[in-house]
Amino acid sequence: MASLPTAVRSTAPKIARSALQRRAISDVHITRTGKPLVRTQGGRSSLGEHTATVFGATGQLGRYIVNRLARQGCTVIVPYREEMAKRHLKLTGDLGRVVFTEFDLRNTQSIEESVRHSDVVYNLIGRNYPTKNFSLEDVHIEGAERIAEAVAKYDVDRFIHVSSYNANPDSTSEFFATKGYAERVVREIFPETTIVRPAPMFGFEDKLLLKLASVTNLFTANNMQERYWPVHVIDVGEALEKMLFDDNTASQTFELYGPRNYSTAEIAELVDREIYKKRRHINVPKAILKPTAGLLNRVLWWDIMSADEVEREFIDQVIDPSAKTFKDLGMEPSDISKWTYHYLKGFRSSTFYDLPPATEKEMREEKKYIHVLDDQ
Repeated sequence: MASLPTAVRSTAPKIARSALQRRAISDVHITRTGKPLVRTQGGRSSLGEHTATVFGATGQLGRYIVNRLARQGCTVIVPYREEMAKRHLKLTGDLGRVVFTEFDLRNTQSIEESVRHSDVVYNLIGRNYPTKNFSLEDVHIEGAERIAEAVAKYDVDRFIHVSSYNANPDSTSEFFATKGYAERVVREIFPETTIVRPAPMFGFEDKLLLKLASVTNLFTANNMQERYWPVHVIDVGEALEKMLFDDNTASQTFELYGPRNYSTAEIAELVDREIYKKRRHINVPKAILKPTAGLLNRVLWWDIMSADEVEREFIDQVIDPSAKTFKDLGMEPSDISKWTYHYLKGFRSSTFYDLPPATEKEMREEKKYIHVLDDQ
């Protein structure tokens, strides 16, 4: 077979590249503020599209939305506080697509520098317990207020604020109360804000399945009777990505929750079956556990338990009927029972490590003993 001429070989890659770079008029998207963007269907090495700032990207949910945006070619700006906490995010995008910038939640200038070049801003910042430097009000209300003011100042196209289930300014829980008040604040400053209220999330870095599987999770105040609809963190990350590409989600409130209601005790039972161990949970009266947890939270620098976490054990999840859900985004959330094997296998001993999921194992055991059908 004759080889191609040198001129043909040198021009062939150029023709291929120009064909890939050719854009249809439908690829051009005009944002709310009139800014034209090229929306691509390519992967992490594609160019164009959105520039997104993700506050709180080093948390559980943050890594999933950063990964989904960066692998589509978006430029993702990640404001961070701790150098070592953000390095795993560098790998989520192609070279130069994930940009890190140091910021301080109390420094307005650093916040403005993080959002001034973006057309979408995600606020995922949240804290389960107060620390010596930041109270829940500092993080949830004042921090959200500074971010919303920066978004409004630079007229960013989209602002997606992640709140919490049961967010209510009148709640007996300080966490839920500050989250609810923050929703009012950001909507007053930037009316086009999209508010997202995820239920308790489960995943690889969660504080639900992994906490229940740990030997250190001993004390409870309500016999683990709190009820909620646990949601897969990957589903929430996908929903946040879809909101970016759908301008109809602006000014809307979304409640993102799983398909089935559970109590913490029921989930603990699923966990014990999966890890083939019986974790001990000691019930302590609220009047004793709450002040003790508050004292530990002030004395210890690491997270053990806070007084507000004890208070939340007595508050069931309430769904806002006026809020939109996964169905409005064309999604069907996953049930937690389908993922316990995936996330808890590491808690098994070597004896049981290679066994199949608990439900499948039980079905196999039943087949050994059931030989006669009931209708025979």
